[in-house]
Amino acid sequence: MLNDIQSIKKLAGEEIEKADSLKAIQDLKIKYLGKKGLLTAKIKSLGSIPQEDRREYGRILNELKVYIEELIGRQERIFKTAELNKTLQKQRIDVTVPGFYMPTGHLHPTTQVLDEIINIFTSLGFNVEEGPEVELDFYNFEALNFPQDHPARDMQDTFFIGDDVVLRTHTSPVQVRVMEKNTPPLRVIAPGKVYRCDADVSHIPMFHQLEGFMVDKHITMSDLKGVLEVFIQMVFGAETKVRFRPSFFPFTEPSAEIDISCVICKGSGCNVCKNTGWLEILGAGMINPRVFEMAGYNPDEYTGFAFGMGIERVAMLKYGIDDIRLFYENDKRFLEQF
Repeated sequence: MLNDIQSIKKLAGEEIEKADSLKAIQDLKIKYLGKKGLLTAKIKSLGSIPQEDRREYGRILNELKVYIEELIGRQERIFKTAELNKTLQKQRIDVTVPGFYMPTGHLHPTTQVLDEIINIFTSLGFNVEEGPEVELDFYNFEALNFPQDHPARDMQDTFFIGDDVVLRTHTSPVQVRVMEKNTPPLRVIAPGKVYRCDADVSHIPMFHQLEGFMVDKHITMSDLKGVLEVFIQMVFGAETKVRFRPSFFPFTEPSAEIDISCVICKGSGCNVCKNTGWLEILGAGMINPRVFEMAGYNPDEYTGFAFGMGIERVAMLKYGIDDIRLFYENDKRFLEQF
């Protein structure tokens, strides 16, 4: 029986030394020390050894087990170290090599211009209000003096969701909603998305607009002119000239289109302004008494003005952009300029 133990020790030593991989070592570990391994079988047979020899035989088997475990442990460490070094060589990082440039994100040009406009009006004492983009026909049209048969409804190119529900065509409904819930004095701007069924180089189905209005006693056209001149000169520069042209909007009377001196030629005339020296930027006027009545205000007691502008339009004039679709094509060459 001792000869069998010596044979196992010799065989195990030779096979462990010849093993050429970590898997081979692990297989040998199972062969000798596993549940059904050669050494395990000898340990289990101790019960059949005579009582007087059992102690010595157990000592020899235990020494053999320690011997095999040490050999296998040493070889495992060798192969694991080799594999680790191989992996480190493949995945080695040279910290002296320059890294890849990760560009910093930034706000979209439309958002930048909108934030600038909001900051200007809040500095003038205006509060910011918001309203739903899916709007009732009453707030989008009727309360703003657009009767059902009014031809100005056709100017809006409206997306209808139902007979009485639309995607708002302007942010002016916020004006009515605010006046319903508050009493003058009011100084409010309402930025947000609006929708119109239109698409070309200067129109898109979804764009951003900002409505502004002021209501109090004794508000006049000169107040409107003063506020808009301050706003325009803060956006486009102190040298920018402003002019008011008579126009028509159902919710204001009198109404005006506001032009600024061309930001390209400074008013001398060019292709952008069609040699007129002027560029249209927004619409405005004194709030129609009918709108006050719909909101529950007494038009004999209160007056006010309102104005509205397209944010993309302001951005196009500010940066000399000739196609509104560029804002939404996600072309990095365009966006990275801002």
